[in-house]
Amino acid sequence: MNDAISSPGRLFLVATPIGNLQDITLRALKVLREVALVAAEDTRHTRKLFSAHGFKGEMISYREQNHNTAARRIFKVLDAGKDVALVSDAGMPGISDPGQALVREAIERGAQVVPVPGPTAVIAALAASGLQTDRFVFLGFLPRKTSAIIRMAEDLAYEPGSLVVYESPNRLGKTLGALAAVWGNRRAVVVRELSKLHETFDRGTLAELSERYKGGTKGEVTLVVEGSVRKKVQASPEVRQVIEALQQGRKYGTGEIARLLGGLTGLGKRVVYQLIVGEDSADGEKSP
Repeated sequence: MNDAISSPGRLFLVATPIGNLQDITLRALKVLREVALVAAEDTRHTRKLFSAHGFKGEMISYREQNHNTAARRIFKVLDAGKDVALVSDAGMPGISDPGQALVREAIERGAQVVPVPGPTAVIAALAASGLQTDRFVFLGFLPRKTSAIIRMAEDLAYEPGSLVVYESPNRLGKTLGALAAVWGNRRAVVVRELSKLHETFDRGTLAELSERYKGGTKGEVTLVVEGSVRKKVQASPEVRQVIEALQQGRKYGTGEIARLLGGLTGLGKRVVYQLIVGEDSADGEKSP
C-alpha cells in the first residue's frame, strides 16, 4: 500500500446477477443504495437491475476504453471520503473484467477495497458440471486466434485440475476442435445461459461437442473441461541423447552405446558392453 496517498472512501466490488435479476444479495442491494457513486460497465444494463429492485442512484460508465477519465471521477469521490461501488454487467467485477486495473490503482492510493460476494459464472458452471471441483484453473476469455488457443492448450496439457473458460458463442465450435486436437478425447460441458430461462448443460467429449457446435450457438457460454490424467514424463539425459541421435541419424561407437544403455537399464556400462561384444570378442577388443 502506498501511504503517500490516502483515499478515505471505500471501493466496493459488488457482484451482480449473471442472468436472473433475483440472484443478488441483500447486502449488495444495501451497498448499491447507500454509496455516493456506482461505476458500471454498461449503465443501461445496470439501470435495469436498479429498476427491478426499485431504486435509483448516481452512476457513471467505467470501461477499459474510458479508464483514465472514469478513474479520475471515482478517485475524486473516494478522496472526499465517500464510497463508490464498482459493478460489471454480470458476476464479480475485476474477474476477466476491466475493473482489475481500477482495483490495483485503488490499493496503490490507499483506498479500502471491499468485496461484496455473489454470483459468478465460473463457480456456478463448475459446481454443476459433474467434473472435478477440488482443483481447477480459470482461464478467462480465450485468445481469438486458433494458433494461440493451441499454444495455451499445449502449456496446460498436463494440468490435472478442471479447466474453465469463457468463450464467444460464434467461436465455440472452432475452439472445441482446437482443444480436442491437443487434449484428446476429454469430457467437457458447454454451459449456456446460466440462471436464465434457456439454461443448458450440454455434456460430451471435446470432439463430440465440437461437431455439435460447429455452426456456433447463441447466448453466453462457459466451458468446463476435465483435467489431464497423464503425468509429464521427465526424460533422463541418456533418454534425451538417444532421442536426439535417432532424430539426427547420428552413429555411436560401442562404448558410447554401452554407456547410454547402461544408464537407461540400470545394468551398468560394463555389463551392457559385454552383452554387445561378448566376453571373448572376435576382434580382441577389451571391455571398458
